[in-house]
Amino acid sequence: MNKKPRTAGAAPQENKMGVMPMNQLILDMSLPMMISMLVQALYNVVDSIFVSRISENALTALGLAFPMQNLMISVAVGTGVGVNALLSRSLGEKNKTLVEKSAENGIFLAVLNYLLFLLIGLFLVPVFFRSQTDVAEIVDAGIQYLTVCCCASFGLFGQIAFDRLLLSTGRTIYTMFTQGLGAVVNLILDPILIFGLLGFPKLGVTGAAVATVVGQVCAMSLSFFFCRTRNEEVPLHLRGFQPDGQVIRAIYVVGLPSIIMQAIASIMVYGINQILIAFTTTATAVFSVYFKLQSFIFMPVFGLNNGVVPIVAYNYGARKKARIVHALKLGFLYAVGLMAAGLLVFQLLPGLLLSLFDASPEMKTIGIPALRIISVCFVPAAVSIICSSAFQALGNGLMSMLVSFARQLVVLLPAAFLLSLTGRLELVWWAFPIAETAALTLSLLFFRKIYRSRVAPLTEITGRSVETDSGTGEDTNP
Repeated sequence: MNKKPRTAGAAPQENKMGVMPMNQLILDMSLPMMISMLVQALYNVVDSIFVSRISENALTALGLAFPMQNLMISVAVGTGVGVNALLSRSLGEKNKTLVEKSAENGIFLAVLNYLLFLLIGLFLVPVFFRSQTDVAEIVDAGIQYLTVCCCASFGLFGQIAFDRLLLSTGRTIYTMFTQGLGAVVNLILDPILIFGLLGFPKLGVTGAAVATVVGQVCAMSLSFFFCRTRNEEVPLHLRGFQPDGQVIRAIYVVGLPSIIMQAIASIMVYGINQILIAFTTTATAVFSVYFKLQSFIFMPVFGLNNGVVPIVAYNYGARKKARIVHALKLGFLYAVGLMAAGLLVFQLLPGLLLSLFDASPEMKTIGIPALRIISVCFVPAAVSIICSSAFQALGNGLMSMLVSFARQLVVLLPAAFLLSLTGRLELVWWAFPIAETAALTLSLLFFRKIYRSRVAPLTEITGRSVETDSGTGEDTNP
């Protein structure tokens, strides 16, 4: 008997990352994450706005805590990037066994990473702060804040681990809810715990830390619920779990370069803080404020990046060349547009932005030129971020690491140090555009190389590499 022919309108039983029209898919995958990361950026900024009402030294303490907090996030997100890339490729290849092992080992690694930072919180935080400054008020506030953030970081690691499982299957809408919940809880608790409202004790910077970790725990709980009830493509069978060395290695082939790439920012910020604090602690406070403010611009682009990575990884596993190219083109377009809008805001409204943090006249004198100078790097940074998406999704996170290393350690820190020798603080800020120009050059060279070696040779399994997302074939040349 002949097989019944497929109905003309029947859709293939495949994950949406392999079949949905690309522009719609990019928005579907990225918008929820962009919104959730914007909310995250909002509560980070509000956190600092409340703390700035305590004192400028309290705000400086949060700035000096950033390198360790960023290291924590780097380990969590970098591991998640590795899990995400492996899971997405495994889904594209229809390898169910590897899908399950990737998810289970990813959760196991999140637990190990939390235990590491628990030890850091218990034993190393005072040493970390005293290595940066001897101002007692800054040191005491920083120790109080960072100890809580490290010792209770299980919420952070758990949330990111479970969110990455949702992201790997394209369920980004749920990550918007989880991160949104964490942000809302943080925003509500911040003023209550910092200033002692509604009968709660006045905890100061410790209150800001407690609000942060409680929000993270709430977000983790919701993310775990979604993974158990809404993510049937990635079943979690943790009973009888055995770590798999090969899977862990595959995760960190992509994840470790990503961790190093993001952790390099901790070294950079630590070094820049030391250069700036030699001028005045106010300069360090300005740098802290800049990092909070630029998160409004960079977080949506990172959300876009997180949406592009699984799309490219899935279609690379499925050998769909045209969809890979289309995803990257749209990624570049949207990222540059977002960064250009951010550049405009920083150029036109720096004084207003600083006023949000109760900036003193001295802080505005230093901060207004700083924001205008540093924001020059926004547009080239957009291109580098999407190039990094391609490197991670195509299994070469090392390229991302090398670009980040060159930008922040090879160029930025030495340039900032040399410019500081002039004795003119305003010149130090130019190290950022200088470093980003170098990073852009290297990113484009690497992108050209990985496209020629990984994407250009692809021929689709089903035959000719032609994409018809909107009824017309897509150009497959970058």
